[in-house]
Amino acid sequence: MKTDDHVKVGQIIDRHRGEDGTLLPVLQEVQEVLGYLPEEALVEVAEGLGLALSRIWGVVTFYGQFHLSPRGKNTIKVCQGTACHVRGSRRILDKIESVLEIQSGQTTPNLKFTLETVRCLGTCFLAPVMMVNRDYFGKLTLDRIEGILNQFCKG
Repeated sequence: MKTDDHVKVGQIIDRHRGEDGTLLPVLQEVQEVLGYLPEEALVEVAEGLGLALSRIWGVVTFYGQFHLSPRGKNTIKVCQGTACHVRGSRRILDKIESVLEIQSGQTTPNLKFTLETVRCLGTCFLAPVMMVNRDYFGKLTLDRIEGILNQFCKG
């Protein structure tokens, strides 16, 4: 971790020190600042809050909101719910994996994209559907995938 990252993590810990139920808010803030939770940050949180590192690991590995490796600038969530599944979401996922050259659960080496599958995005009428960051893309076809991804490659 860079020196200024240590300072930021220390400031977050100091702001919450002595409060009840502080672990989750501290981890959330650290992840927001660093983009993920590197091991060095977890050690610093454990020491700063006087908690066992094993307790910290238990929390970050239990909750799906925490990430232990760097994430892409853009998060792609491909729905694998029933409606999407019967309308070909597996082929959509295969196409995205092929274009990005990663598998679900991975991040591209250039940190542009993180690819995830989810059980439901709550937009069954758009099946098959994916979400990139906060944008929904529905009634997907294989031909549309590269164009959608290219929208997020700029910048």
